[in-house]
Amino acid sequence: MGRIVMKFGGTSMAGSERIRRVANIVRRQQAAGHEVAVVVSAMAGETDRLVNFCREANPLYDPAEYDVVVASGEQVTSGLLALTLQALGCKARSWLGWQLPIHTDDAHAKARIGEVENEALLASMAAGEIAVIPGFQGLSDHGRITTLGRGGSDTSAVAVAAAIQADRCDIYTDVDGVYTTDPRIVAKARKLKYVTYEEMLELASVGSKVLQTRSVSLAMKEGVRVQVLSSFIDDDATPADEIPGTMIVSDEELEGHEMERQLITGIAADKNEAKIILTRVPDRPGAVATIFGPLAQANINVDMIIQNVGRDKGETDVTFTVPAADLLRAQTLLEAQKAAIGYNRIISDSKVAKISVVGVGMKSHAGVAATMFRAMADRGINIQAISTSEIKVSVLIDEDETELAVRVLHTAYGMDATDEAA
Repeated sequence: MGRIVMKFGGTSMAGSERIRRVANIVRRQQAAGHEVAVVVSAMAGETDRLVNFCREANPLYDPAEYDVVVASGEQVTSGLLALTLQALGCKARSWLGWQLPIHTDDAHAKARIGEVENEALLASMAAGEIAVIPGFQGLSDHGRITTLGRGGSDTSAVAVAAAIQADRCDIYTDVDGVYTTDPRIVAKARKLKYVTYEEMLELASVGSKVLQTRSVSLAMKEGVRVQVLSSFIDDDATPADEIPGTMIVSDEELEGHEMERQLITGIAADKNEAKIILTRVPDRPGAVATIFGPLAQANINVDMIIQNVGRDKGETDVTFTVPAADLLRAQTLLEAQKAAIGYNRIISDSKVAKISVVGVGMKSHAGVAATMFRAMADRGINIQAISTSEIKVSVLIDEDETELAVRVLHTAYGMDATDEAA
């Protein structure tokens, strides 16, 4: 049959009962004839608990020792799942990050995967053994345990799938696929059968929490087919092969499913943005560089940027957004650079939200942005900033109007599910 990597998140692994349910899902895939490797996260809440232990022990903790502590959460769940599979009559064993090994760089707490050795893993799977691998962890060139940063288990799963040339990587989560928008906001949101890597990358970067951005980027680079589906299904449910969730595929593969193509794929909302305005910045060459250079050096990501029309006195206002968590650091940095930049004052606002419309159909269709602006204007929603890419249009609005904007746009683009499809 096929070779499949299955990844289960923290909510799926939260306790013995849920681990038993996961084991049954895994067992069914092997019984269907597949070679199976499983990547697991720590139990829900466990990584936070371990991080707090590190902070209590030493607020200025050594990142290398931090990794030793927080990597233990996935070690526990990988061992427990292997034990549970054995109790169900399956051949199974755990492979820790250093045993394969999964090679990473030395950037502790945010390491990047370089290579996954596959020889022992493939031999084990070929012999009918289910491989259970802790996500989120690897091994540095100096022989130290590393972790990949929060959400890194998705990246681990994709990396393993690429290393063993899996037919696909199934990411089991607490949702049953990728929707046109958050179903908690729009009851008529529809589950998508196919999404391209580009679209998923944009959706992940602008607020969709289904997949971690790095995992999508790696899947796109390595050509790994990723499927998103729910682990919260009945024990006797149809196998994932027969009722798929959402497949994340290349643009070329989607061309073979022309009926699935649509102008807009999804609408995402992100309330983790903050707006900064610098007033009366000197309107001269190099002035903007004095603003964004120091922010870049401090690893503060800047998203939307607007430079207003210059004033009569050779001055202009500059507006931009940063992650809300970095607002205080950005303000402190800019205040320290006030003399060099030459602005008059800083105005900040953390009560904003970024609304993004994403779809590969934008490449070949005009009027997407116009529809967005008209629909929001008709409902009196003020747009504070705009940014675009080839397949995305994002606007900044007042946080209180987030849900209204998402519902209005979902309807404006004809994305609401009909009663028959809902």
